[in-house]
Amino acid sequence: MVTVNPKYEHLRAFIERIPETMEQEGTYIYGGRRNLIVKMTAPDSTVLNVKRFQQPRGLNRLVYSTGIRRPKGRRAYDYPARLLAKGIETPEAVAYIEDRNALGLLRHSWLVSIQCPYTHLLYELGDATPALYEPMAAALARFAAHMHDNEVLHLDFSPGNILWEPSFRFSIVDINRMRFGPVPMADGAKSFARLWGPKRFIQLLVEEYARLRGFDAEACVAVTMKERARFWRRYQKKREMEFKLEL
Repeated sequence: MVTVNPKYEHLRAFIERIPETMEQEGTYIYGGRRNLIVKMTAPDSTVLNVKRFQQPRGLNRLVYSTGIRRPKGRRAYDYPARLLAKGIETPEAVAYIEDRNALGLLRHSWLVSIQCPYTHLLYELGDATPALYEPMAAALARFAAHMHDNEVLHLDFSPGNILWEPSFRFSIVDINRMRFGPVPMADGAKSFARLWGPKRFIQLLVEEYARLRGFDAEACVAVTMKERARFWRRYQKKREMEFKLEL
C-alpha cells in the first residue's frame, strides 16, 4: 500500500520504488537496531528523508496490523499536517508505504518526508557556554510554549528530535509519539527532562516557559528537575554520559 500526499503525486513512480532502492541510492543518515534513515533526491530535485520502520514484533504486530492502533509510520505521516496548520515546524509528509504478508500482517513500513534544511541538533547543548545556552533557552521556551498552547505535546522531546538553525528556529521530527489536547503544567514541565545541557540552561528554559504560559516558575522548575534527575540517573546505569551532568 502506498499513500502519497496529493501535492507530490507527480513523484509516485519514484516513491513506489523506494523500498527496493533506498539502500542503494540513499545517503545514509542513521541506522540503529530498529530503523534506517536515508536521504534521497527525487527526479524533480526534491530532497527527501526516508525512514524505514522495523517490523513490529509479538503482540504489537497484531495491534498495528488490525487497526487497534495505527502503525508508527502512519501516525508520522498523518501528524505533520496537523502541526503545520498550528504553525509548528516539522518536515512535510510526502508518502507512507506499508508492506504486509499474505495474512495482512504488517511487515516493514516507510515514511517519506521533506528533508529538513536545519543542520543542528540539541546535542550541541551538552557542555554549552552561556553565550549559546542563554539565547537558546529563551527561544526554545517560546517554541515549546507555542506547541503546548496549541495542545500539542511531543512525547519524546529529546535532543535528536529537535533540529535548529542559528537564528533559533526549530523543527521537530520523529513525531509518531504525540499527544493532542490540553497540556497542563506538570506534563509540559516533565517534557524537558530529556534535554542535554547545563543545569542553568534547563532552569532558564523552564522559567521562561512558565512565564509564557502563566505558571508558577518555581513550581514548574521543581517538576522538571525532579523528572530530569529520575531520567538521567536511570540513563547513567545503562550508558556512559556524553556530557557533564549536573543534578
